[in-house]
Amino acid sequence: MVFRNIALFIFILFSFTAKASFILLPMDENSQQNHLKAYGITYWCLDKKYKASWLLNYRGGSFLLPDAAEIRKECQIRGVSFEVLSDSEQQGILDEIASPSQNMENVILEKAPKIAVYTPKGKQPWDDAVTLVLTYAEIPFTAIYDEEVLSDQLVLYDWLHLHHEDFTGQYGKFYGSYRNAPWYIGQKKEAENLAGKLGFSKVSHEKGAVAKKIRDFVIGGGFMFAMCSATDSFDIALAADGVDICEAMFDGDPSESNYQSRLNYDNSFAFKNFVLERRPEYYEFSDIDMTEKRRVSMEKDYFTLMEFSAKWDPIPSMLCQNHTQLIKGFMGQTTAFDSQLVKSNILVLGTCEIDGEARYIHGQKGKGMFSFYGGHDPEDYQHKVGDSPTVLDLHPNSPGYRLILNNVLFPAARKKKLKT
Repeated sequence: MVFRNIALFIFILFSFTAKASFILLPMDENSQQNHLKAYGITYWCLDKKYKASWLLNYRGGSFLLPDAAEIRKECQIRGVSFEVLSDSEQQGILDEIASPSQNMENVILEKAPKIAVYTPKGKQPWDDAVTLVLTYAEIPFTAIYDEEVLSDQLVLYDWLHLHHEDFTGQYGKFYGSYRNAPWYIGQKKEAENLAGKLGFSKVSHEKGAVAKKIRDFVIGGGFMFAMCSATDSFDIALAADGVDICEAMFDGDPSESNYQSRLNYDNSFAFKNFVLERRPEYYEFSDIDMTEKRRVSMEKDYFTLMEFSAKWDPIPSMLCQNHTQLIKGFMGQTTAFDSQLVKSNILVLGTCEIDGEARYIHGQKGKGMFSFYGGHDPEDYQHKVGDSPTVLDLHPNSPGYRLILNNVLFPAARKKKLKT
């Protein structure tokens, strides 16, 4: 009887010590069947108050979660690969990461950020890569637009996304090709009606006011992520504050003849010394964008992610986590940024080695931070008006889309600070 009790005790003790305590979501190339939905699982865990860690540079930037039946079930439902770890296996991984010889870091994710996407009512989800991937990854967000921004509702959110937007009041510079298209005429009328409803005589004035509210959101501690034309048009609107840069077909009166000399580059977030495109029929805002200047064929269009010290520079390291450092390029109204026009205090996170253009940049403004990502859709090389939507079920491991989701989870570790 005594021996049986001892054997039972040993069995219980062994079962307890062998019990799995952690779940690893591997993010390397060959182990994860759905990288994009893995971010959604991590967000879901944070939203349910589970603890989570982001293991920077460990197997492609893996996520460490507590072992719970509902987490396993959620992974299985969403098709996310996971590995079950014992206490000792988890500790071994953390010891490896902590080694001074390893360019790795364990970042604690504290809370699920509240996400807002700046998008007009009725916009199709595939017109915005971030809306598309947030929906696919099952990460909740709130769609907001000018009324919400101008009524100071940005304070309700931690993270704000801007995509294919024109903050200059020139209706996306679509005038040359689409001025007679019903959709262009309709959108122009809707924008004018909204500006009037909000008390502005011009769309350019209203969009400029929105840009300044977003600026204040970032300065106050918010995180902003912008893609495509929302990057340069946002900076142009800030630099042109109080200056009429719009021609008559956009706002009913001519632009100021000397508007270029009146730009204030100190107001912009990321770009300096840029020259605006005066021709209203030309599908371009300024020389910031490299779309017309670049000489990169589709076959050779790749950009390289920079490598940072995970222990000393966790912020850019988080933003660059991926299962490959070489990312397939993609175009947009704003495809990439002229590196000569990027301010010296801005970190370049991704660059095309053929022509040196900056594809992915990051900076700090006041207490907050922002990232600009060139191009429209990471899995649609040259997205055009009316093109069919990207089906992300065909691209569950997209490294280009992973960069977007890095930015989505980044505010969860908001206490981390840049050390260099």
